[in-house]
Amino acid sequence: MSDNLIITIGRECGSGGRHIGQALAEKLGVKCYDKELLNLAAKESGLCKELFETHDEKPTSSFLYSLVMDTYSLGYTNSAYMDMPINHKIFLAQFDTIKNLADKESCVIIGRCADYALADYPNVVSVFITANEDVKIRTLMERHKISESQAKDVMIKTDKKRASYYNYYSSKRWGDSKSYDLCMNSSKIGYDGVVKMIQDFVEIKKGYKK
Repeated sequence: MSDNLIITIGRECGSGGRHIGQALAEKLGVKCYDKELLNLAAKESGLCKELFETHDEKPTSSFLYSLVMDTYSLGYTNSAYMDMPINHKIFLAQFDTIKNLADKESCVIIGRCADYALADYPNVVSVFITANEDVKIRTLMERHKISESQAKDVMIKTDKKRASYYNYYSSKRWGDSKSYDLCMNSSKIGYDGVVKMIQDFVEIKKGYKK
């Protein structure tokens, strides 16, 4: 376990979470890991990259969470791991990659239960980004060049998948303010405002002693 500064960002679809994470990383002079995390996990685990892309932040099939984490504690060479469904192998590979990144460098990590994976790390700041529904729909319409109804469908389905993934693998609830250090509405203060608030929080946390 290291003292590197890690900022994890959970986000609603269309809220600008990825843009905010990238802008924040640039301000802090560190790397931002989003889809890049999938490539790293594939490389470190030896599993096919396409499998990570297919299962990225997707709901799991019915399988006991306790078995997954028991397997994680025992390592990848036991028979339980060998018989495990591929989606759980992918989760464990990402779990390890997130911890390895946190041990090596300060960085910003988007989604993928990073806040839960690093719950025991002292210098983690967990953030959740939301936005007003009309703003999210407009953002998705512009980003993907789709209709309003299509954008709303994308938003609902994506958030449902992210919530299912997070709620299954973590001990917290996706989007619940009690699950994060900071929850912000990017519609209210803009992306730059959110970045500044996170920076301010980090500085205050550094100087705060319990």
